[in-house]
Amino acid sequence: MELLPRSPGEFGSARYWDRFFRQRGQRPFEWYGAFPELCPVLHKYVRPRDKVLVVGCGNSELSEQMYDVGMCEDIVNIDISDAVIRQMQERSGSTRPKMSYLLMDMLHMDFPDAHFQVVLDKGTLDALLTDEEETTLAKVDQMFAEISRVLQVGGRYLCVSLAQAHVLKKAVEYFSQEGWVVRIHQVASNEDKQQFVLPVFVYVMTKFRKIPGSAPQILEICPEEQDKPLRMESAERLVAAVKDRQHYALLCSQISKTPCREQVSLDLCDKESGKPRYTLHVVDSPLVKPSRDNHFAIFIIPQGRETEWLFGAEEGRKQLAASAGFRRLLTVALHREQHYESVGSIQAELSEKVMELAPPGLPPRQQVPFLSVGGDIGVRTVRHCDTSPLSGEYVVEDVKGDGSFYFRRLVFLRNRNVVQSEARLLPPTPLQGQKKRRKDKKKPSPTEPPGAIDKSYLCCEHHKAMVAGLCLLGGPDALPGELAVLVVGLGGGSLPLFVHDYFSQARVAVVEIDPSMLKVATHWFGFSQDDRMQVHISDGLDYVAKLAAEGTISQSIPAQYDAIMFDVDSKDLTVGMSCPPPAFVEKPFLQKVKSILKPEGVFVLNLVCRDAQLKESVLATLRDIFPLLYARRIEGEVNEILFCQPSPEGRRDPAELGVRARALEGALRQPGRPWDSSYVLADMLQAVHIL
Repeated sequence: MELLPRSPGEFGSARYWDRFFRQRGQRPFEWYGAFPELCPVLHKYVRPRDKVLVVGCGNSELSEQMYDVGMCEDIVNIDISDAVIRQMQERSGSTRPKMSYLLMDMLHMDFPDAHFQVVLDKGTLDALLTDEEETTLAKVDQMFAEISRVLQVGGRYLCVSLAQAHVLKKAVEYFSQEGWVVRIHQVASNEDKQQFVLPVFVYVMTKFRKIPGSAPQILEICPEEQDKPLRMESAERLVAAVKDRQHYALLCSQISKTPCREQVSLDLCDKESGKPRYTLHVVDSPLVKPSRDNHFAIFIIPQGRETEWLFGAEEGRKQLAASAGFRRLLTVALHREQHYESVGSIQAELSEKVMELAPPGLPPRQQVPFLSVGGDIGVRTVRHCDTSPLSGEYVVEDVKGDGSFYFRRLVFLRNRNVVQSEARLLPPTPLQGQKKRRKDKKKPSPTEPPGAIDKSYLCCEHHKAMVAGLCLLGGPDALPGELAVLVVGLGGGSLPLFVHDYFSQARVAVVEIDPSMLKVATHWFGFSQDDRMQVHISDGLDYVAKLAAEGTISQSIPAQYDAIMFDVDSKDLTVGMSCPPPAFVEKPFLQKVKSILKPEGVFVLNLVCRDAQLKESVLATLRDIFPLLYARRIEGEVNEILFCQPSPEGRRDPAELGVRARALEGALRQPGRPWDSSYVLADMLQAVHIL
């Protein structure tokens, strides 16, 4: 402890360093970055004939090792400590005649201008820039100015650093503003001998003549696993990229020593584009009994299935890890913008990286299995990509589900792990397959594209529950006669399509704020309009308010509805409620909804709210407006379907609801009309409870 300074400012004091090196003696002192680790980077920027200046050399062996391996011999080392300069002259004077050690302050150097091709700094900037006080920053500016002065144009300033945020920011901003090329290398570490948890970086600042005006800055980073630099668009983004790598190193260090109390998530990016290629979740199962072979496994989630509860939800991944029987399971989700060949190619790509996330106690040379569903990576085909001014970027994609069926999905990329709309696809007919084979003149592919939309199948459990809620409508008949239904929120159109097709006398009005979604639903999800199905491009708030204010607008738009269904998402992801937007559950608006609902009608709301306090507030408001309120939670999801009725006289117990549900299902199941056998209306209402 006697070697440490009393204050950070002493790192710039010659007296401190004299005392430090006298007490330490002849033992070389290396802050960080051993020569074998630094050598690959130094070889790129130091040539044998270069004249090299090492500032703040201390008694590090770096210069001696560079000299001894023949990297460079014309090396001048300077330091403010007289004790260490004399020590190093004695140590190297006779064995390395072309290398010199001089007592000199790097803030006031005696060398002529443009005297060196390389200036090398190993930890000196880190030692000097201990804070952001005005006097400290002035010293750093002087240091940089002197380095710039003694370097030739085209020369390189190589700074070995731990890249603390304020140090990196200062260096990058200074030299980029001077018109230099800035490149940051992450040094590959030797884990067995690594002294610091944080990785070591080398700043490579290449001197160019400053061009008057606003010349574009060249800012790059070279991660340790690749040679090709990635171009960064700004100094802020470069600093953030370094910070990301530091966080990753800290994470690896922490989870290699102790089990994770909470699931850890991180992205691995593509080397070329810098875009996310894999999303990893580290899931520990401490209750799994340890054995030699169950420490660690990697699970590759098939493409397109990352949104399923088992893979996309925290509780689902816990269940997956427990059933797999490993103490640590690393799930790997594949991104739709990337291309993947096979499980084997993914394993080859990830094998080295995932071992950085291995659990404590993993036996040496332990074989780590790669697992998947069915042994493949699944099938995902992007059918359409576009951008909507209201919904942002979105994709329509076909994915292979668990089994032989394909599904078409609409995904908003602002929330890429949530399926906005989904429809099952029918298998291609034999005639379609024959035409395709004749056209392609080859055997059919196992991933042959599917056929049309299966309109009889509701993919979303909350849609099934919303349709089952129509059992609450009054009247003696199981199947209501003429129905007026208002649906707010189109998406892919599955919900209004099902109501239209199976309730043959229903007149369905759909309100959708985004015209792009109507095009998507029509072109990609089999949606169509007719005299019983009309879409109105409008804000749902405005449309309901107008109906409430004007009453009957036309014969096709009734003053009151038998059923009103809200399935509309919020564009604001900062609110704890993603469906519906908060304005749709404010009291004045809900009163307008009630005013256009028949006394015996039902208002069905898809509520997705993670904020418990906000949810309770919404329920209290609904109870104020609607005397009768039923709720149905969707298992494995956040969704809760609320059935609201304006009259308490329509109250029914679960047994009566079951009877009405079975009767309605029987009426809907007409001969010749397809029906999904797994869809049992009575099951949808079994878990309904009155709030």
